[in-house]
Amino acid sequence: MRVILAPMQGVLDHLMREVLTSVNDYDLCVSEFIRVVDQLLPAKVFHRLCPELKQDGKTRAGTPVRVQLLGQHPEWLAENALRAIELGSPGIDLNFGCPAPTVNKSKGGAVLLKEPGTIYRIVKAVREAVPAHLPVSAKIRLGYDDKELYLENAHAVHQGGANELAVHARTKREGYKAPAHWEYVDAIRRALPIPVTANGEIWDHADALACAQVSGCDTLMVGRGAISLPNLANVMKTGCAHMSWAEVLQLMVSYTEQDLASEKADYYPSRIKQWFSYLKREYPEADRLFGEIRVLKETHPIRDALLQASKTVI
Repeated sequence: MRVILAPMQGVLDHLMREVLTSVNDYDLCVSEFIRVVDQLLPAKVFHRLCPELKQDGKTRAGTPVRVQLLGQHPEWLAENALRAIELGSPGIDLNFGCPAPTVNKSKGGAVLLKEPGTIYRIVKAVREAVPAHLPVSAKIRLGYDDKELYLENAHAVHQGGANELAVHARTKREGYKAPAHWEYVDAIRRALPIPVTANGEIWDHADALACAQVSGCDTLMVGRGAISLPNLANVMKTGCAHMSWAEVLQLMVSYTEQDLASEKADYYPSRIKQWFSYLKREYPEADRLFGEIRVLKETHPIRDALLQASKTVI
């Protein structure tokens, strides 16, 4: 089983990728999307969202990181795709799944699932711009309001020349509500000659097995589950034990040190609280500790509470 760490805007950034790939055998990460409108972006934009480009396109643990682009104009996406490759990305991923209203209103992400023709033109332009030996992949949902065009969109990605397709098994309207409709991914997999990756509602080893069985996919993508259970990729692959709460706390301390040494240090309080909001699903202890720190607004008291908890937990 291959496991890919999904792109989650504002959540799975380069700091979180570093932490999670340090304790998991991920096969690939996909960056947060880089928004392309009507210009060739400077290198600093790519480096800000994917600093791994300065490390041969890999995390420090050696996991490849593929740059993801989001936009609506084929020509500008093609030019920026080539720039990402020149900067060191080991391929390009295209976002046709983001459900954020602000993104969709500017005709990016999941709203393009209403326009298979546009998806085709974007993929084709990017595929023609990227050197043939490097992959171009895309991520879609099953549709925007409904699933009527799910196969047409999948065919548009393939016919545009993409090498791989990841499918979040819900529509934009369904958001992140359970269940994920893995059976639709199976229909897509059967219809296309390229590898298809299944994504959605994978939280543990049993979910991974069920998703693989229903979807027929041997590559799975995880997002929310990866930060709810920090060693999820290894759990999926081997059925190993879930990371203990003591181990999670040590990981959070390591993350804290990296965050406070980064350019994002000012946002640490909101970012660590965001992580707690996901951890609560797996760890009751996270809910209790979050109750203590949620009222704290400054960095140092939050860090001190984490350090104290990590020293006292058994």
